[in-house]
Amino acid sequence: RVSSIFPPNCKLISRSEGLKHLKPGQVAFTVISENSTKEPHRLIAASIGLALPSDKSMYGYLSEHHSFGETEEVAGEYAEELAAEMLATTLNVEFDPDLSFDEKKEVYRISNKIVRTMNITQSAVGDKRGLWTTVLGAAILIGEDD
Repeated sequence: RVSSIFPPNCKLISRSEGLKHLKPGQVAFTVISENSTKEPHRLIAASIGLALPSDKSMYGYLSEHHSFGETEEVAGEYAEELAAEMLATTLNVEFDPDLSFDEKKEVYRISNKIVRTMNITQSAVGDKRGLWTTVLGAAILIGEDD
């Protein structure tokens, strides 16, 4: 599990908009989560979580999570919660770690310090014949000059 900073004043753009700024073979700053299996019928997931502060001049957090046996929804929520908890800790938002993620999100909303959380997640079931199956979740950071 590796975590990364979402830079201050960075903005989210759609995949289609982002692809307009990238060239084949270009080296890019990427936060990536990957998982693979060749075990038939094994459920795998890879997820990136994101938590953004309400103050855009502050940095946010990106988290990585990969798992076996978790659905896309469960893995995505875990990655999103991890990013949100890291940001909440940085912003001194007090929360009970034993609360459900939905309850924590309400605490974050009331604090007015965390404006948005989300995840990008992919899951798959291992190929029934034992061929390799791989899933990726990624966030690509594009500079203004790209």
